[in-house]
Amino acid sequence: MSSSPAAGIPVVYLVDDEDVVRDALAWLLRSRRLLSEGYASAEAFAAWLAEQRAPGRAAWPMAPACLVLDMRMPGMSGLALFERLADEGLLPLLPVIFLTGHGDVPTAVATVKRGAFDFVEKPFSNNTLVDRIEQALAASAAALAARDSAGGVRTRLAELTEREREVMRLVIEGKPNKLIADALDISVRTVEVHRARVFDKMQVKSAVELANVLAAMGKG
Repeated sequence: MSSSPAAGIPVVYLVDDEDVVRDALAWLLRSRRLLSEGYASAEAFAAWLAEQRAPGRAAWPMAPACLVLDMRMPGMSGLALFERLADEGLLPLLPVIFLTGHGDVPTAVATVKRGAFDFVEKPFSNNTLVDRIEQALAASAAALAARDSAGGVRTRLAELTEREREVMRLVIEGKPNKLIADALDISVRTVEVHRARVFDKMQVKSAVELANVLAAMGKG
């Protein structure tokens, strides 16, 4: 297992109990300029992941990532690890590509329906596998951008005063300044000031844009 990559660099996690498979995959990924980390068991990866997601640590992952996971391994199976990741809501951020034998294909198809990114049957085409890995990393990058955007919105919301929140709620409802002033028993000019501050803090230019930003993070 290698040390953790620098923040921002995409990484592919390889979980397979066969050293030769992990080494071959790592070499293949290096040939396409992709960084990887290998784990010999699902338990080892799960333990490492628990450390990364411990309370007080920065949100994980910090960079695009995907997991290439052998379905059948001694101890905790790849399927059991996948179910744990799914329960923790990590699949959008950490897309899972299963490596499967022929007999595992029906199960692999079922996991795709439950949120796995894809499965690749052994023996696999190197180019096909790496192409899917690159697509999984792109999907992870998109999920990270959405997460970080929502985090930024929450931060900006926290900067609003109680009065600004009241004005924002009525602005989103489509109320004109006069009705907002009447509802809050303040002057129209004061409403205009609060409205401008809300737009400035939330980094939007209109009530429609503000509503869309909040709706995107489930606040609308």
